[in-house]
Amino acid sequence: MKLQELIVTKANGEQVLFSLDKLRNSLANAGASEEIIEKIVKDISPKLYQGISTKKIYRWAFSKLKQRSSHLAAKYKLKNAIMELGPDGFTFEQFVKELFISMGYKTKTGVIAQGKCVKHEIDVLASNESEHHLVECKYHSLPGKISDVKVPLYIHSRFNDVAFNWKKDNALSGKQLGVYVVTNTRFSPDAEQYARCAGLELISWDYPIHKNIKSLIDQYGLYPVTCLTTLTEAEKKTLIDKKYLFIKELWKNPSILDLLNLSLSRLTTVKDEIELIINSK
Repeated sequence: MKLQELIVTKANGEQVLFSLDKLRNSLANAGASEEIIEKIVKDISPKLYQGISTKKIYRWAFSKLKQRSSHLAAKYKLKNAIMELGPDGFTFEQFVKELFISMGYKTKTGVIAQGKCVKHEIDVLASNESEHHLVECKYHSLPGKISDVKVPLYIHSRFNDVAFNWKKDNALSGKQLGVYVVTNTRFSPDAEQYARCAGLELISWDYPIHKNIKSLIDQYGLYPVTCLTTLTEAEKKTLIDKKYLFIKELWKNPSILDLLNLSLSRLTTVKDEIELIINSK
């Protein structure tokens, strides 16, 4: 069977032609060398079959990459690592808050704002000297889940209600008022089209091209602790429960790892992976 004729099944059930370029690019984006990429492609190709899930291909590629380099595997699993932050979306809000702080905003979370008609709870409020934004977070625990046009439509109506009072607030005089919708998966084409027309800012895993979640993580080094391949799921949950979400926090303050009661050899292994991830930014 020729790879260009292979049909694969995406997380949302859609069947599409397999793209070897996408596999190569995803490995390259994690920092894998051309030599490593070709070895992984060579190892995986004979196992592929019609209708295979993209999830299974990802798992095989991740496993092969981990055998060669844990820190590259950590970056390769970045999208899944965001989903592993927590089932309720609250931790994702904290993640988004840190994104906006890194972009130069002052932030608040869980703000209750009075609109013209009703009160609204705002996930993240982001402000700087010239801008004031309502930021709504849409977290999905499944990779195939897409935020459709109803999401920006709903958030836009909430923003308009809140902005009615913001425009009368002297403290916000002269500031650009706006709204961001941030999701860890993707927006539908209609959602993106509506946002462009209505003046909303969308941020998803890969949208827009130069200001998406992946590029922002790479730019600011905001790799979540769930990326780490040298810690167990329980150990990562311990860190998250203690509000340590980012690898850079462990790098700056290694004593945080004392919470996990690791053996000396494992502690060394974890610290080595953290160092490699930080230095490969």
